[in-house]
Amino acid sequence: MTMGRLTDKWTGTKHPRAGTPPHPATELRAALLALGGPQTRFTVREGTAKEKADLVAEFELPAIEVTLRTRMRLDPDTHEVRVLEERWEPTADNARRQYGRGPANKVYRQWDTTTGFDGRRHRTETSRFSSQDMRTPLQRVVLGAGWTWRGTLLKF
Repeated sequence: MTMGRLTDKWTGTKHPRAGTPPHPATELRAALLALGGPQTRFTVREGTAKEKADLVAEFELPAIEVTLRTRMRLDPDTHEVRVLEERWEPTADNARRQYGRGPANKVYRQWDTTTGFDGRRHRTETSRFSSQDMRTPLQRVVLGAGWTWRGTLLKF
C-alpha cells in the first residue's frame, strides 16, 4: 500500500469515481445544506469564522451528552471538501466529557429499563445513532458531485 493510500485510509479520505465531472461549489453547498433535517437526525448549517468552516454538520444526543460535529471547507480549485470530524462523549465513569477527532465508527445508544409482566427488569433500546449515519450521506453527496472527501486530523 502506498503512503498516499495509507494516509487516505487513516484520515478517512474518499475519492469520487473516475470520470465523475465535478459540480460547481454552489451546487455542492446547496446539496449539503439540503441534507440536514428530521429525516437525517442531524443538521447542516453555514459555518462561522470561529469554526473556520464553510459548512458544519452536527448531531447532539443530550441525554447521554454526545455531540458529533463535522466541519467542512470547500476548495473549488482542487474540488476537495476538507473535513474535520469531532466528537464529545462521556468518559467511562461519566464524570466528564472527552474530545476526539478524526473518523471513528461509533454507535451511541439510549436504553430504558422497565418491569415486564414477569416482574423482571428489562432493558429496551430507545434510540441509536451511529457516526456513519451522519458521515455516509455527507460523503455520498460530496463524491456524487465529483469532489474528494479529504479527511484531516490535525491542521484544518
